[in-house]
Amino acid sequence: MVRRPVAVIAAVGATNPALAAKSATSTIPIVFIVGEDPVRVGLVASLARPGGNLTGINLVSVELSAKRLEMLREFVPSATRVAVLVNPANATNAEVTVRDVQTAASKIGLHIEVFNASTIQEIDSAFAGFERARPDAVFIGPDPFFLGRRVQLTHLASRHGIAASYSSRDYVEAGGLVSYGSNIADAYRDVGLHVGRILRGAKPADLPVAQVTKLELFVNASAARMLGLTVPPTLLSVADKVIE
Repeated sequence: MVRRPVAVIAAVGATNPALAAKSATSTIPIVFIVGEDPVRVGLVASLARPGGNLTGINLVSVELSAKRLEMLREFVPSATRVAVLVNPANATNAEVTVRDVQTAASKIGLHIEVFNASTIQEIDSAFAGFERARPDAVFIGPDPFFLGRRVQLTHLASRHGIAASYSSRDYVEAGGLVSYGSNIADAYRDVGLHVGRILRGAKPADLPVAQVTKLELFVNASAARMLGLTVPPTLLSVADKVIE
């Protein structure tokens, strides 16, 4: 893309594409979409004044670990052990997810065990490992690969009879139990808007990184019943959507 050269690069899906694009060019405008803090991972100097040739959208999905763990605890009040599934191929995202989950879990008395999966077969193996580890619930890390395998993940959670929390509504619409996070489709539209502004002459350094402000809580009451769980009234009262 740099050799062609293109007018702008939309580096979406995870942090790795954005970092790769940044390392490839310091002149072509880059618009990213990431789940973690883009300042912390070195993409921009600040949210308000990105500087350089990058700007984009921050989904803040990684920072929601504490809230998602609390929701799992509400579904399974007796839970003491939670499995955390991350994708080691997306190393930066996996590292931040594990760190944030460990911090949040220690504050509410939960023990976590990390499982890795970066292929379809490894997802199957991870869930087979849950039978041996016997966690009370599963925290699925925010990851583009996992989103693409949402049907496999939600079906496995149902088959193994384990409560699982996800990062976006797409999982719950595919049969998952509960999700809390950004609307991915809206975020991609915002990327398109940023790209359009740049094509009309705006400079990335002058375009603040947009942070997603609306977070969605989706609950699948049908999945809860299949797992023998009751949807907590506290979640029913604030859910953006309850799937029956």
